[in-house]
Amino acid sequence: MSPSMIALVVEEENKKYQRGVKHLCDNGLTEVPTKYIWPEPDRPIFTKPDKLIEPKQNLKLPIIDVAELLGPNRSHVLRTIAEACENYGFFQVVNHGMEGDVSRYMIEVCKRFFELPYEERSKYMTSDMSAPVRYGTSFNQSKDNIFCWRDFLKLSAHPLPDYFPYWPSSPSDFRSLAAIYAKETKEMFDLMVKAILESLEIDGEGDKAAEELKEGSQLVVVNCYPPCPQPELTLGMPPHSDYGFVTLLLQDDVEGLQIMYRDEWVTVDPIPGSFVVNVGDHLEIFSNGRYKSVLHRVLVNSTKPRISVASLHSFPLTSVVKPSPKLTDEHNPPQYMDTDFATFLQYISSREPKWKNFLESRKIHHIR
Repeated sequence: MSPSMIALVVEEENKKYQRGVKHLCDNGLTEVPTKYIWPEPDRPIFTKPDKLIEPKQNLKLPIIDVAELLGPNRSHVLRTIAEACENYGFFQVVNHGMEGDVSRYMIEVCKRFFELPYEERSKYMTSDMSAPVRYGTSFNQSKDNIFCWRDFLKLSAHPLPDYFPYWPSSPSDFRSLAAIYAKETKEMFDLMVKAILESLEIDGEGDKAAEELKEGSQLVVVNCYPPCPQPELTLGMPPHSDYGFVTLLLQDDVEGLQIMYRDEWVTVDPIPGSFVVNVGDHLEIFSNGRYKSVLHRVLVNSTKPRISVASLHSFPLTSVVKPSPKLTDEHNPPQYMDTDFATFLQYISSREPKWKNFLESRKIHHIR
């Protein structure tokens, strides 16, 4: 076969994968294509010469009860938040007021969206990272050398009236249910920010960062992980940290989220009706490294589809993110360079995103 013919075959193969794993599965798939097979050390289960390496037992994250946070035990809950952000980078929130229909309906309507014919879903497929709605696959399908076993739908959500008209109109109740969900997660974020700032001993009243976060960005990311015929060979998402201030994650009852804890991958026990909250890169920068954004990844399985909905919140896209002046002084100088969303987009559009590489690129290395 001539080089030009080989190039055409490769291009056609890549087009097939660009349509996503749901499309592949709907057309029948009995083994994982090479494009999705990760190098052996990066797989969920792999064999070393002397032993089989398997994930550790499930991890129970610190639990924050909103009823307690708003009650007389607030100071104790704030200490728990501080310890969770310092030691885990994650915690789970219960009694948040969204345990009922809002969360359940959001998971259900998202399932129905991914069950639509590919031709309907593909209307929203674009490589434009600034698009108000973006359907795609893998982690960054235009840059990934190895694909992940994930399809996604990303919805810009704040200010809601600006973006609502662009959201999918099918299923017919998608917009209305997603709008309620986006509004209520924004309110939860505002509550969490106030508590997180207080745990850092920052008074949110009149604080410039707190005011910016109230009007900040919100991106709702729906993740679909179809059953995988060989889940031990691939990942739903690769190790990464979230670029933002805080992420609120709603999961169905299928486990899959893993975090890096004490240099080991551990699976997070999903608590029905809870939200997983994690520290983003912006909060690590803002706290001058006191609170850490932690690497996490997603496993897939061979029997059950999994849906999760992440609501990513941060400063407005035009803001400059930097260590809070209230947390720095001559004895504790800034550990990170000022950054903004444009710098981030330029970085990830020029290379394959890996681990915490972008955040590492913003660190200041002081000479002592």
